[in-house]
Amino acid sequence: MNDFKSISEFIKKTPKTELHLHIEGSLEPELMFKLSKRNKVEIPFKSVDEIKLAYNFTDLDSFLKIYYEGSNVLINEQDFFDLTWEYILRCKKDNIVHTEIFFDPQSHIPRGITFDTVINGIHKALTRANTEFGITSKIIMCFLRHLDEEQCFEVLNHAVRHKDKIIGVGLDSSEKGNPPQKFKSLFEAAIKEGFLTVAHAGEEGPPEYIWDSLNLLKVKRIDHGVQCLKDDKLVEKLRDNNIPLTVCPLSNVKLCVFDKLENHNLKKMLDKGLRVMVNSDDPAYFGGYLNTNLIETAKALQLSLEDIKILIQNSFKSSFLDEKTKNNWLSKL
Repeated sequence: MNDFKSISEFIKKTPKTELHLHIEGSLEPELMFKLSKRNKVEIPFKSVDEIKLAYNFTDLDSFLKIYYEGSNVLINEQDFFDLTWEYILRCKKDNIVHTEIFFDPQSHIPRGITFDTVINGIHKALTRANTEFGITSKIIMCFLRHLDEEQCFEVLNHAVRHKDKIIGVGLDSSEKGNPPQKFKSLFEAAIKEGFLTVAHAGEEGPPEYIWDSLNLLKVKRIDHGVQCLKDDKLVEKLRDNNIPLTVCPLSNVKLCVFDKLENHNLKKMLDKGLRVMVNSDDPAYFGGYLNTNLIETAKALQLSLEDIKILIQNSFKSSFLDEKTKNNWLSKL
């Protein structure tokens, strides 16, 4: 069953989980345009096609510029509900049974949008997803690492009021020049409040950022982590401790971390026994949701059916689901 067509069908029909998804990054051009009209927000694009043409990035920062511009159309609770619900419909289509989504309150609060507006819209959509489709979810609040720690403490205080909805905190935005140690006190405070921790590291930044995320921020998962292969001792540490790496192949190509998918190092990471898995990151901007990421990566790297099974199993094992639920899903793969 190792022919590509069979592998593709297996990917489509198999229950999956997604652990690296920025909800603002699932804002499709059509919804961006619709919300700009609904909320009378000007965006620098005259049509859906113009928006799509702008999705041509040279690195992480060039993407973030458009990402933050797009977020400007998100104003009311209904907007955040609609955004999240569109992603949930994609989960249903892609057979994603559990998702752990990131959201960036610091993209919205400076625009006068309250924290409650953002979290309530997202949470209501996820609650409906569970009621209607049985899709389960967790919410992780991300700090924007290009901002200072003091500003991040302010949103942590907001998150504490919503512990019933938010399971953990993460770290995203511009990696270069914003090392993990900048947020050591912040993550210590988050852990004291009972939040689980994850962090983007080793996407564009050096292996040292992965070390520091583990040692200083005490993270449970590394988001991206593809630069780890530059450090043999780090690879050993990640492998021996089964530390999850939420890899996003199409994102890495779109942001020029790798020049083409055929040169991605996911297969090498897998062969070294690292707990890697595939995710879509910001799918509206990077050309594909989870199934597309898995199918295109399988084709480009000539992954076997066994490789795909391991990637999907790793994702369930690395989720923040309880052990009983994890094992229940794993038994069905």
